[in-house]
Amino acid sequence: MDVLILRERLVAPNGPYAALDVVASTGSTNADLLAAAKDGAPDRTVLVAGAQTAGRGRRDRSWVSPPGAGVYLSVLVRPSAIPPARLGTIGMVAGLALMHAAGTVAGVPATLKWPNDLLVNGTKCAGVLSEVTQDVAAQAAVVGVGINVTPLGEDVPVGPGSLPAGSLAEQGATVTDRTQLALGWLQAFVEFESAWRLHDGDVERSGVLSGYRDACGTIGQRVRAELPDGSARTGTAVDVDPDGKLLIKLDDGTAYPVSAGDVVHLKNDS
Repeated sequence: MDVLILRERLVAPNGPYAALDVVASTGSTNADLLAAAKDGAPDRTVLVAGAQTAGRGRRDRSWVSPPGAGVYLSVLVRPSAIPPARLGTIGMVAGLALMHAAGTVAGVPATLKWPNDLLVNGTKCAGVLSEVTQDVAAQAAVVGVGINVTPLGEDVPVGPGSLPAGSLAEQGATVTDRTQLALGWLQAFVEFESAWRLHDGDVERSGVLSGYRDACGTIGQRVRAELPDGSARTGTAVDVDPDGKLLIKLDDGTAYPVSAGDVVHLKNDS
């Protein structure tokens, strides 16, 4: 990862980010920036790691982050004017930036599995973890992404509701340079995030929701939603609402919004 290129292109006064650091290895870039937020780190601070020893995904699952195999980074944002209830929709912004990095930079066509897994030919090649700080007086969010650039190996665990891990290289990527992929994601993220912020986190007025709906391969699929309380709902995913919830038309014809849980894509005869 070439920190000089990233800083030259992205960090003020030439770019939109306040600070960018690259470290060889850390436990979790999200955890590091959540701690930095408490210490007053500025809006749009970026941390990139060559490897993570305690990378995390959604619902506190581990994210395998071996050295040199992927892009692992987090961004701290402080959108002070955005209502707290809308902060969680920044994950949709990050998902759109993933689509840009995969398609425009790497040349790999992909879709998003709700809420923000990057799918290519039935494999998961990237994911997003967004977290909101608990400091109401100085609200902030940290958005982390992990992009599998080259194969991770054969011993990568597959969690509940998850698909096998894949990589952009295995899917025929024309670009596998991690600096270029990080640069592409960060440029796309700040573009989408600026529109999101300009419209006070309103994903409809900012265009984020329409873009996300177009990218979301879960819409139209028959799915099983495995909920945090251990229950499950089965039906057809029909939409994503302005709060980022997945709307499922259950088999009994009723509508059910899913805000958290694992969504499994089912075959038509499941």
